[in-house]
Amino acid sequence: MARLGENRYGKSRVRLSRITRRGDRHDFQEWTVRVLLRGDFESAFTQADNSRILPTDTMKNTVYSLARESKTATIEEFSMELGDHLLGNPQVSGVSVEMEEKAWERLHCDGAAEPTTFKLGGPELNTATALREKDGKWSITSGIHGLTILKTTKSAFTGYIKDRLTTLKPATDRIFGTGATVAWTYALDTPAGSTPDFAVVRARILAALLRTFAGHDSMSVQHTLFDMGKAALDAAPEIANVRLTMPNLHHLLADLAPFGQDNPNHIFVPIDEPHGYIEATIER
Repeated sequence: MARLGENRYGKSRVRLSRITRRGDRHDFQEWTVRVLLRGDFESAFTQADNSRILPTDTMKNTVYSLARESKTATIEEFSMELGDHLLGNPQVSGVSVEMEEKAWERLHCDGAAEPTTFKLGGPELNTATALREKDGKWSITSGIHGLTILKTTKSAFTGYIKDRLTTLKPATDRIFGTGATVAWTYALDTPAGSTPDFAVVRARILAALLRTFAGHDSMSVQHTLFDMGKAALDAAPEIANVRLTMPNLHHLLADLAPFGQDNPNHIFVPIDEPHGYIEATIER
């Protein structure tokens, strides 16, 4: 005997670019969308009956059509708008919308902003995940994936456990580099109530994370991660918690002794495999 367990389906990697024209000044966004539905789909699995299945191609077309008419400015707002639309199908009981946004920035030339020209700000992606059950509240988690940052001092690692397999030497002044992934969950009261200014909150959190990373006298990745999380909570009362994942992307001091040279923290070998991996959720 067999029975159908938890299931969902949808469309992934729906990519679109959007230009919002404001006279001679344009805004540009590049998004990737994944939508997943939960609901009464058992007959499609067990009886080869597709009468309750909304084609995933229709979901793709819905993304483009809604984006054409939408007045939303952020991936969080668009995720909720798309989810609300799809929850209008009677057989759908829940929806998950995940979005990524590339970090396009307006180009500045000779101190002036170019109205229609942009450059990619970095490898990081803005992210958002919106979850809702029909007649339920929205759960919104926003974040940044691949926030690549590095500092050349104010980082140490000493006082750790040493056993017969420990070869790592204590460091009081080392390079600290990471490609961080950050996700914060909003404390939203009602789906129909006032929502945060997602763009403003994101900017406050990012500024707090970067400011803390730069100024922190780090005794470990864990030490800095926690203080970055605290700073994010302080900067954004709208959020309930923040989760940080911070791989320690190592830069190892090169051994120049065979060449008769010293190396006073000057030449390093960057490696990203293997690397330390530290993550934690910081809560109120």
